[in-house]
Amino acid sequence: MDAFKDMYDVVMSRRAEPQEGSYTCYLFEKGLDKILKKCGEECTEMVIAAKNSDKEELVGEINDLLYHMIVLMAERGVTVEDVEAVMVERSRKIGNLKQFHVSDHNT
Repeated sequence: MDAFKDMYDVVMSRRAEPQEGSYTCYLFEKGLDKILKKCGEECTEMVIAAKNSDKEELVGEINDLLYHMIVLMAERGVTVEDVEAVMVERSRKIGNLKQFHVSDHNT
């Protein structure tokens, strides 16, 4: 995930040294609500692209969502290493099925 880390580094750089005209800086300037709104929009666009079975569009929307998630990570103090540590932990659990609670819909 070198590209993910590289993008995170660029976002952190923009946060530390704002550049005029930077979309990333604009998002930081507008704050958490704007960042969250963009994450929601991009997530919805990704779902629609997946539904439409357009791989090229889907890949683009996934990248848009990942970018906005990286901005959110930076805003909230989450590092790539934080996310990676959980991902590694969860990858060790692959094959372990969760037990779901079965409810009785007749009562």
